[in-house]
Amino acid sequence: MLPKLKEPFYLYLDGKQAQLVIRPAYEVFKADLAAIEGVNAKAQYCHYSEMTRFPKRIQKSVNGIHYGLAFSFDSKEAVKSFVEKLIVINQG
Repeated sequence: MLPKLKEPFYLYLDGKQAQLVIRPAYEVFKADLAAIEGVNAKAQYCHYSEMTRFPKRIQKSVNGIHYGLAFSFDSKEAVKSFVEKLIVINQG
């Protein structure tokens, strides 16, 4: 959860690369978040059944699967800047 906001996010390991996954509602801010130095937005949605705080979409299964927006990072500073930007977005 993001501090003071109760906004869920997940860490997802894709091969050897960790990704931070946020709700798909942030898609309107995807370009802004990807513009942060060291932040890399994934082109496709991240699908994972364990992301239960996220909505589902029909992909291959009849029941749907939880999904979100995945980002990877080049440095700790990029992660910090990303989280700070998410907090600002949530505070309006």
